[in-house]
This record gives sequence, structure tokens and C-alpha cells, in this order.
Amino acid sequence: MLRTQKIWLSSLVLLFALALVVTYGDAILCRINYLPFLDTITLQKRCPVPTIIPEQDRNHNGIPDSLDLVNGARQEVTGRTRYDASSYPDGYPPAGRGNDADVIWRAFMAAGYNLKNMVDDDIQNGPFDPGYTDQKLDPDMNFRRVSILDVFFRHHAVMLTTDVRPGDADNLAQWQPGDIVVFGPPYDHVAIISDRRRKDGVPLVIHNAWPYATEGDYLMRWSSKIVHHFRYIN
Repeated sequence: MLRTQKIWLSSLVLLFALALVVTYGDAILCRINYLPFLDTITLQKRCPVPTIIPEQDRNHNGIPDSLDLVNGARQEVTGRTRYDASSYPDGYPPAGRGNDADVIWRAFMAAGYNLKNMVDDDIQNGPFDPGYTDQKLDPDMNFRRVSILDVFFRHHAVMLTTDVRPGDADNLAQWQPGDIVVFGPPYDHVAIISDRRRKDGVPLVIHNAWPYATEGDYLMRWSSKIVHHFRYIN
């Protein structure tokens, strides 16, 4: 009798696990960075992709803005910022906590930009813009929402290709460090293009998807398609 109960319990657990994989498999797997292992065992030749860095340097620290963006975003990874989409009274979440959009404004801050003020100004200057009026605006959350940032960057950044072709250096040269990539439904998400690449030239991304910020092979593996690709050039 006891043996039969154990068999039934094991079967139920396996069925439950299978249901989770079927339902949430993509959402789970897209958060696992297995690139280091694959790069170690693959015999694929490396695809050299030129790095093209705009010279603008907002904070005059001798480092181009695009690399400041990457370095600022990477601090979220080294600091193991935990995913937290909660609202806070002054808008800013505490250090060590944040969501995917928080990676973006913190990266911009590292380059000398106040993205919250920039987003607020853009909303005030275009109060009847459908991109904003179609959404529930909140001064404490606007700069922390992917949909709002997407509208802002459409207004103020250069829109680039969303096509990613592994091994095609010409195509991949359009994906440069500090670029912003927005993923669409069903999982709206935003990330920054890293200065590191896979062997086939596809860039890594820096983002925060539960449980904490990471840098890895997610550009073609996120469970939603790429809807926009921006480069902010002031």
C-alpha cells in the first residue's frame, strides 16, 4: 500500500513538473545563460565584428557615452541587483534593487544623463502624444516602465535594425555596445547591448530578469521578439 502511494505521489510530481515546463518553459530557459559552456565546447570559428563607438562624452570623463552605458549597466550585474518592480515614493528604488528599466536609467546616470527628468520633460512637452495618453502615467514609475521608455526612445534616439544574423559581420556591426533593445509582448522587456559577443558575433545583453541582473546570451533567446533597437546619440 505504501509503495503504491509513493508511486502515485511521484507520478503527480512528474506531471506537475511537466506542466510547468510546457507552460513556462520559454520564460524559464530564456533566463539561463549557458553561453560560457557552449563557447567552450563549440568548434565554430569566431566572427570578427568591428566595434563602432560614437565619440560623444556627456560627463567628460574620457569614456564615450556608449561605453559608460555598458559600464553602468554592468554595475547592476556585479552588484547582483535583485529584481524588484515595486513602486517607491520618490520614484527611485534603493540600491541593490530594481527591474529591467532600472538598468537603463542607472546606465544613463553613469554616462551623465538624468533619464527620469528626460522622460518627465518629454511627457510634459507632448501631453497629447498617443504613445503617452494611451497609458496610465505615474511620475514615480514612468521612467521605470518599458512601454514609456519605448516611446521616449522613439522620440529621441536613432531606430536601427531588429534583425540579428549570427555569423554575418555586416549585420552584426549594426549592433553596438550601449544600444537599447526592447522586446515586445507577451513579455515586455528592455536591455542594453554589451561590448561582449558570442563566437558567431551576436552580442550579449545586460538586463535584469528575475531573480537578479545578469549579462549573457539573451538577445535571440528572450521569450518575446525584438520590437525596437535604439541608439541614443545626443
